[in-house]
Amino acid sequence: MIGALLPEGATAAEHRGDDPGAELFPEEQALVAAAVPARRSEFATGRRCARRALAELGFPPAPLLRDAAGAPTWPAGAVGSITHCTGYRGCAVARTGVAQALGIDAQPHRPLPPGVLDLITVPAERAHLRTLAAAAAATHWDVVLWSAKESVFKAVCPTTGWRPGFREVAVRLSPAGTFRATPAGRSRQPVQPRLDVLDGTWLVAGGLALTAVVVQPTTGQRVAPE
Repeated sequence: MIGALLPEGATAAEHRGDDPGAELFPEEQALVAAAVPARRSEFATGRRCARRALAELGFPPAPLLRDAAGAPTWPAGAVGSITHCTGYRGCAVARTGVAQALGIDAQPHRPLPPGVLDLITVPAERAHLRTLAAAAAATHWDVVLWSAKESVFKAVCPTTGWRPGFREVAVRLSPAGTFRATPAGRSRQPVQPRLDVLDGTWLVAGGLALTAVVVQPTTGQRVAPE
C-alpha cells in the first residue's frame, strides 16, 4: 500500500502485524534489550521490512541502528523511513540520487481522540478540515493531517536537525491525494537549513491513513541550506 505513494526508484516493504520470523543483528538487539516483548517484535518487524526494501535496491543486509534523534540510520547512499501503528509495519527507502530525504507514516483510519486536533493544528488548518469534511465525510481528515505531519517531521529532522512542533508546520490536504506543508506562524526553525515547502501524498486503504513525503535531491522542495 505505502508503495503507491512513492516515486519511481523508491521501494517499500510492509507487514500486517508482527513477523515472528524477523531477526535482528546483535547491535540492533542491544537497542531494544530493555523493551517489552511487544516493542521488540514491532522493532524487529520494522527492521525486516527495511532490509527487504533495501535488498530491492541492491543493499546487503546490515544493522540499522539509531542516530542521535532516535531515527534509523541507513547505509551510505540510501535514505529511508520506518513506520508502525496498530497492526501494521512498513518501510520506504530510496537511493540518494532519487531522494534527499523521505518520511512515511501510517495511522489507523479513525478520528483522533477529543481535544487532540486543537493541540496539533493552527486555526487555518482546522477551518480547511471542516471544508474537506463537508465534501467527503467518509474520510477522517484529522488523522490524515496528523499522519502527514508525522511524515514531514521524519523527512525534515534527519536532514536538518530541526524537530518542529506540530503547530510549527501547517499542512493543507487536497482531496486528490496530495498535501503541502509550510512553516506556520512564528516557527522556531533555524534560518539555515530551512523548510520552505514540502509536498506529499496520502492514501486511505486497508483501514489505514498512509502518508509520504519525498524530498527531491536537487530541485523543488528544500530542506537543505540554500
